[in-house]
Amino acid sequence: MKRRDFFVKGALGVVATGLLPVVANASPEIIDNASNDRLKDNWLNVATGKKGIPVRKQSLNFDVAVIGAGIAGIAAAVSAARNGAKTILIQDRPVLGGNASSEMRVTVNGAPQERETGIIEEILIENWVHNQQESYPVWDHVLYNYVVREPNLELMLNTQAVDAVMDGDEIKSAICWGLTNETEFTINAKQFIDCSGDGLLAAIAGAEYRTGREGKDEFNESYAPDKADGWKMGDCIMMISKDMGRPMPFKAPAYAIPFDHENAFKDKHRRIKHLKEGFWWIEVSSEFDNIALREENRHKLMAHFYGVWDHIKNSGDFPEAENIVLDWIGSIPGRRESRRFMGDYILNQNDILEGSHFEDAIGFGGWSLDEHNPGGIENLKEPASYFHQKSKNIYEVPYGILYSKNISNLSFAGRNASLTHIALSSTRIIATCALMGQAVGTGAAICLQKGINPRELRKKHINELQEQLLRDDVFIPNRPAADAKDLARKASLIMGSSTLSGDAKLLVDGVSRDRGEEIHHWEADGLNVNLQLEWEKPVKISKVELKGDTNVLRKMMMHKNPQKNIQNKQVLDVPPELIKTASVEARVKGQWVEVAKIDENITRVMKTSFDQVKTTAIRVKLKETWGYKNAKLYEIRCYS
Repeated sequence: MKRRDFFVKGALGVVATGLLPVVANASPEIIDNASNDRLKDNWLNVATGKKGIPVRKQSLNFDVAVIGAGIAGIAAAVSAARNGAKTILIQDRPVLGGNASSEMRVTVNGAPQERETGIIEEILIENWVHNQQESYPVWDHVLYNYVVREPNLELMLNTQAVDAVMDGDEIKSAICWGLTNETEFTINAKQFIDCSGDGLLAAIAGAEYRTGREGKDEFNESYAPDKADGWKMGDCIMMISKDMGRPMPFKAPAYAIPFDHENAFKDKHRRIKHLKEGFWWIEVSSEFDNIALREENRHKLMAHFYGVWDHIKNSGDFPEAENIVLDWIGSIPGRRESRRFMGDYILNQNDILEGSHFEDAIGFGGWSLDEHNPGGIENLKEPASYFHQKSKNIYEVPYGILYSKNISNLSFAGRNASLTHIALSSTRIIATCALMGQAVGTGAAICLQKGINPRELRKKHINELQEQLLRDDVFIPNRPAADAKDLARKASLIMGSSTLSGDAKLLVDGVSRDRGEEIHHWEADGLNVNLQLEWEKPVKISKVELKGDTNVLRKMMMHKNPQKNIQNKQVLDVPPELIKTASVEARVKGQWVEVAKIDENITRVMKTSFDQVKTTAIRVKLKETWGYKNAKLYEIRCYS
């Protein structure tokens, strides 16, 4: 085994990034100087009168290590933990959420055709429970609560993976540096998932990756440049403004770059359409190595932004800006693209536009091919984004793009997946990345159960991964659920006490949402209604699971500009259609016995567990919703 010789010795001290209370509260130990790296540490503990060297190294063992806690990383870690893997989530910032956090404030967009469910929907609904004021700092803590309450999951903030210990083509350990606790952590795990965007751990481990734009010929992509080049979509910073109700002056900082509005405004996408939030077209990238130039580009972005704002405030062309001030402006750029790690498949433009079918599909996307001008605001001769083409329908995302082709126990999710540059222009959207994260987290847990790695999972056990994702409320196009263990599918009779639309029998057809005119639900007439399943012979049941309605055609994300909530006709609360209160009963020896209750439910998938009963019938009583007049379900499952 060896550590990749990626950093020169001593570089750890300048890497940004750990918070683990066990070290912060530890008593000083007197140890042998010869075995410690901090040979010059001159510490006197006045309580003991002794000198010593602080212990700043720890070795920790986990099943799954997830690097990067953006939305994709959160989904990966939570899904791995829920499926039985002892998991650690490592984040190099003080807050969770990545581009969606309060540090960058990128909207959690998804497929415009129909919304994603699963973990990403759970997070969005929970945010409306705790954060109807749409505060980004509060959103950070909603995410924090969502992660730290998971019983099989540990979190390390302000910590970055900076090196890898390898054994052949496997990662054995990630060497991590904690900035706030000055500690080097060795994280030992069986499966590693890099959701960090830039993918430093994956790169150090030797995973094959590429950057830049492929030429037309490599994948026959009509929207690719004629010849390959090194350009990538740019980074940008966002802002939020405030109306002060009185004229407010603005003086630009000394480093502001004057805005070339005459050339910029020739492109309709660079127009100043509002003054409430940031301008996505203020972006900067690099032709070669935008990771190395991160700080230089950050400074350029701030300079260009203030140049644009100076024009808005002081040119006289925007009188509506007279009372407007900057209330918040990002200091950390949101990044669209850097490394793309190579898997056993590379998703490309044609897969997205032609709707390629994949036997290993694990989720979907639907955003347009939204390739931003890689030169950004420094290239005003081209449009801010090419907006090449919209996908009429959602498209399948395959598992084969989510693990490394040459590092056997490494997966990834998010913008660093195995994609062409053109494909990335669609899949980079945050909710799409969340589906990738839930897939690789679930996949890692199954790999542990079977003692295999992701490639073998794809080749031999992809059906099991898909079934678990479907059970956990991920929608996979063209892949109905068909879980042989689901006893509801074997019921001789499924009936509702009333039916307004759909049919109770549809709740076991394997499709947990309506598709256009194709109905897959049962809607009762009113509330306090019953759904009953009967079996000809007694069955043993200990779990009943339901999928309710959240209206996947209605948007759910939080916006920097509240006006967009009105435009989208959003509900700033728990979806009113969702079941709030219900109970489950089993018929035992001819008598109905209550075995489970559902109270104050805020998730589309409702899982109940109870002591196993031998029964010939299950009855679900649907009592309350969060406001809708009828009870509506898309699925029921029963397990022994």
